[in-house]
Amino acid sequence: MTISNAIVVGGGIGGLATAAALSRRGMAVTLMEQAPRIAEVGAGLQISPNGVAVLRALGLEAKLKERGAVRGQAVVLQDYKAGRRVARIDLLRGRKDHPYYFMHRADLVEVLLGAAKRGNVSIELGSAVDRIMPGHSPQLSMGSDTLRRAELIVDASGLHSKTRDVLNGPGAATFSGQVAWRAVVPNRFDHPAEAHVTMGPGRHLVSYPVRGGQMVNLVAVQERRDWAPEGWSLADDPANLRSAFADFGGRAAEMIAAVDHCTLWGLHLHPVADVWHRDGVALVGDAAHPTLPFLAQGANMALEDAWVLADCVLGQPAAKALECYQSAREMRVRRVIKTAAGNAARYHLHPGLVRTGAHMGLRLASLVAPWAMTGAFNWLYHHDVTAAPR
Repeated sequence: MTISNAIVVGGGIGGLATAAALSRRGMAVTLMEQAPRIAEVGAGLQISPNGVAVLRALGLEAKLKERGAVRGQAVVLQDYKAGRRVARIDLLRGRKDHPYYFMHRADLVEVLLGAAKRGNVSIELGSAVDRIMPGHSPQLSMGSDTLRRAELIVDASGLHSKTRDVLNGPGAATFSGQVAWRAVVPNRFDHPAEAHVTMGPGRHLVSYPVRGGQMVNLVAVQERRDWAPEGWSLADDPANLRSAFADFGGRAAEMIAAVDHCTLWGLHLHPVADVWHRDGVALVGDAAHPTLPFLAQGANMALEDAWVLADCVLGQPAAKALECYQSAREMRVRRVIKTAAGNAARYHLHPGLVRTGAHMGLRLASLVAPWAMTGAFNWLYHHDVTAAPR
């Protein structure tokens, strides 16, 4: 029997994209979100061409532009002391039809929410799910007296997913030894349509424009022993951010000085789940494979998951469909997560021969063989799940 109805738990990017993709294929979908309204914290994200491919297939690329998405021109690596350029990766080279966007997270959520509504997804807010239970007729619990059933239940509730433990057993996260601050500041710095990675000893700052270039999103990462809780909503004193990056110069220093409000979160390592599905229940996004933010692929992987799951479900029995989904996604996701984890070490080199040699090599490659630097990411950015056969 093929699947005709589904419940999606979680109103973030992964959940909304999954609901929109399933409904687009004619499925009756209910999306359940525990919050009283669907909203995102004030932070930016990068939608690389592989994520744009999914949004384009959902008919949403024009909506991104309407919501102020900025088309990225390049990724620029620079030194922390005065912002001297180390290397530039051209995001337009060979990618005329594969745009890269910088966008406010809340704006992408609004775009996906609109798509879900247009697809007649039933959205239930203030619906806290206690437990999701796989079975011949999968069900979820919303308290002692309330059970809901569907032919497919998708858990898109994020890295604190309880269903992940149901499918895989309990697993503990490990503090990575790194924390990150997030902030958004007005673009009074003529920040170009580029993602700048300002690299310092044990630290780096990522900055890029959002909302039509009117604002700049900042993510500042520091290596440290002090543990910090996981999550994006812990407010912190901007003075702590400024103290940690006090020796950064150039535009980076100016932007950090402009921060009025910021959040802090600890970066934790989670293994990729071995089991993503069982008996009519599936995980998508961070519920299955949380990743560190050093490749800007968390949202993009969730978008890819959503499309592939919906694609696999179309016209196949539930068990075969979910096997197809994990098989199509797992190897790619593991490669992305491994690559992201390795980037921090390259950004955080301390002064010395290794740092000097590494930066010299990047600078030389950027000047002599820029196509090689761009091509190194073709496996990631040029992968189009909407065109891939199942």
